[in-house]
Amino acid sequence: MTNSPAAAPEPAKATHTAFESIVLLLQGGGALGAYQAGVYEALLEADVEPTWVAGISIGAVNAAIIAGNPHHKRLERLRDFWELVTTPQDAGWAGLWSGWARSDAARGWLGQLSAGEILARGVPGFFTPRVPPPMMRMAGSPGAASWYDTAALRPTLERLVDFDRINDRQMRFSIGAVNVASGNFAYFDNRTDIIGPEHVMASGALPPAFDAVEVDGEHYWDGGLVSNTPLDWVLSARSDLDTLIFQLDLWSARGARPRDLAEVAVRMKEVQYSSRTRAATDAFRRTQRLRAAFNELLAQMPPELAATPQAQLLARASDPAVYNIVQLVYRSATYEGQAKDYEFSRRSMEEHWAAGLRDARRTLSHPEVLTLPSAAHAVNVYDFTTPGAHNPAPDPLEKD
Repeated sequence: MTNSPAAAPEPAKATHTAFESIVLLLQGGGALGAYQAGVYEALLEADVEPTWVAGISIGAVNAAIIAGNPHHKRLERLRDFWELVTTPQDAGWAGLWSGWARSDAARGWLGQLSAGEILARGVPGFFTPRVPPPMMRMAGSPGAASWYDTAALRPTLERLVDFDRINDRQMRFSIGAVNVASGNFAYFDNRTDIIGPEHVMASGALPPAFDAVEVDGEHYWDGGLVSNTPLDWVLSARSDLDTLIFQLDLWSARGARPRDLAEVAVRMKEVQYSSRTRAATDAFRRTQRLRAAFNELLAQMPPELAATPQAQLLARASDPAVYNIVQLVYRSATYEGQAKDYEFSRRSMEEHWAAGLRDARRTLSHPEVLTLPSAAHAVNVYDFTTPGAHNPAPDPLEKD
C-alpha cells in the first residue's frame, strides 16, 4: 500500500492517439457504475485504450475488470458483472409493474420499489443482508458493524478478474480507500503493491452498509468517504508523458435548488460525492504554469546557479508534458431519486450503460479531444456532457 504516487516517470506505451499515456478515472456511485461500462465500450470502438485505470468504490470494481482481462474479454466481463448484479426486468415485485411504468412519476415509484427490494434481499454476487441484523449482535462480534455481508463479492471478483494480469503491470492500476484507524486516504497501486480481491473490496466498503475490509493487518473503508475520484492521485504523479485523461463522474456537482425533502436527499448525495474536477484542474494548471516558468528561468541561469541543490530540486519537479482532461458526467433522469445508487434493476442498468455509450460517442466525435495541446505545459479541459460548458474550459489564470 502506498500513500503517494511513485516519483519515477512512467514508461511510454504505444497508443493509437498522439498521447503517450491514456488514463481512465472511475468515480464511485454504486448502481450508476454501469455508465462507466458504456463509456468504456465507446472507447473500445474508437480504439482508445487506457494505459492507466484508477477507481474508487464501484469504479474500483470496473477498473479491476478492465485491467484484469485481455483486450478482447473486457467488455464481455463488464457485461457479465452488470448482468449478475442487476435484477431482470420481469423479476420481483417491481417486475410486476415494469410494463406499466411509462411516465416519469411511475418510473420514480418503480425505482423506489426496486431499491426497497434491494435493501431487503441484497444483490446477487455482491452483498446479502445480515441475519440477525447488527443491532441484535454483541458489539465487537462479527457482523455487528454493518447491515450487509459482502463475502459474495470475493468469488465474483475471482471469477471475473485475473489478478495475476493486474500484478504483471501490463496496465497501471490504482484504487483508493480510507484507513479506518487513522482516517487517512490510501491508494493501492500495482506499481508498488500486490493487488488481490481484498483491495477492491476495501475500496467499495461503504459504511454502515458494508463492513471494513482487512488488508495487511489494517482495516479500510470506501475511498469515497474522503475523495470520490482518483483525479488528484493521477495529477500529482509526475510522468513526463503527454497524457489524455478521461474523468467519469457519476454524480454531478451542478444542480438546481431542491424543492422538497426528496430532492434535498438527492442533491446532498450529489454534492457529497461529486468530484469537483474544476477545482483540481485549476490547481493543476497553476502548478504546470509554475513548472513552465521555472524551466524558462533554468535555461537563462548561469551554470553555477543551475547546478545548486535548490535549482536541481526544482528541475526534478518539472513536467514537460501536455494534458487533455476530458470530463464525462452522468446526468440523472428526472425520475431517479435518492436511491439511484442502489437501484440495481436491469432496466436502469441498461439505461445507465446506454447513457455512457452515447455521451462518450458524442465526446469522441470532437477531434480536439484526441489532439495534443499546442502550447508547452498546456492543460486543456473539455466537457461535452454539460449544457453550456465552454470547450476548452477557460484557464482562470490567464487574467493573472
